[in-house]
Amino acid sequence: MTESFRRTFLQQAAAGAAALSFGPLSVSRARAADAPAAIRIGVATGGAGQPVRFGGASIGSAHALGSLEEAFRAEGTRIEWVFFKGAGPAVNEALVNRQLDLAWQGDLPSIIHRANGVKTRIVMGSGVRTGLYLAVPPGSAVRRLEDLRGKRVALFKGTNLHLAALRALAAHGLRESDLRVVNLDLPGAQAALSTRDIDAAFGYVELFVLRDKGLAEVVWSAREDSYRFTRQTVLLATEDFAARHPQAVTRVVRATVEVARRFADESQRGELFAQWGRAEVPARFWSEDFTGEPLRVRLSPLLDPFLVARYRDCAEQARALKLVRGAAEIDGWFDRRFLDAALDDLGQAHFWPVYEADGRTSGRGAA
Repeated sequence: MTESFRRTFLQQAAAGAAALSFGPLSVSRARAADAPAAIRIGVATGGAGQPVRFGGASIGSAHALGSLEEAFRAEGTRIEWVFFKGAGPAVNEALVNRQLDLAWQGDLPSIIHRANGVKTRIVMGSGVRTGLYLAVPPGSAVRRLEDLRGKRVALFKGTNLHLAALRALAAHGLRESDLRVVNLDLPGAQAALSTRDIDAAFGYVELFVLRDKGLAEVVWSAREDSYRFTRQTVLLATEDFAARHPQAVTRVVRATVEVARRFADESQRGELFAQWGRAEVPARFWSEDFTGEPLRVRLSPLLDPFLVARYRDCAEQARALKLVRGAAEIDGWFDRRFLDAALDDLGQAHFWPVYEADGRTSGRGAA
């Protein structure tokens, strides 16, 4: 984070937002008077296609289906989707400049804005336990993380790839300083890997594209190693917007949870991946990434102990690595009122499995 960006955070966030003071929420009692003229939603990806789509999370499906637009059609509220090729760090710039009302963003960039005083509320999970992969050029001697010592490795710093990769490296006896890290966005990493300008790249399903073209080999997967190296994304609302329009936030959450429940049905697996396949990568790669995992685990909207623990771990790691100056308070950041109201209204209070901090299911939720 640049010093000027840090100053911008502190200066513009200093004014803060009004403290939340609303009471219990009820979707069924949502009033037109609460509906804003527009809801601006930041998305931490540039997406792909025309119209733009993005995959990997329930909010991407809600966008593709026009679910939020439909939820607010009667009031005439515009849903404005803003896509950021600069991913989470670019979303932070927009948040600090008060250009967004809600945002879909990964764990590390969210923690950075939290630590720097930007007031948001985490209102639902959308893209939890997301994978991480390591790819190398064909024929490379690198076959495991330990082989990366001294190698040129692409890593998109400031995104939720960053800390997940460092946690995995640490578990395998390596620090960031043991590598020659090159800060590249995902398209840049793919290009550098295909031309052998780097020795390896951390990324996601986009690496399967290079693999199937014969330009890379995927040699490591977080899913096969440990849940501790997965990544988390959530839907956040600015504290100011949540205070002024609590019912609108609940309706956004409700519409997104409704989509998540629709596609959590295993009979919808093919349809879900086909929909995402019209975005960044083909459907078969989403299918491969989700192999062996129930949809209701990866599509879960819950703000459960597992998710809170992962954010707490990331906050501690970010501070230890001096990626942030101050501590990001975690527990009070998760605001379950919107999600609880939506789950109750939809009769889903016991459908989604609850996971504990250690990654194991608690047995609560649906069997």
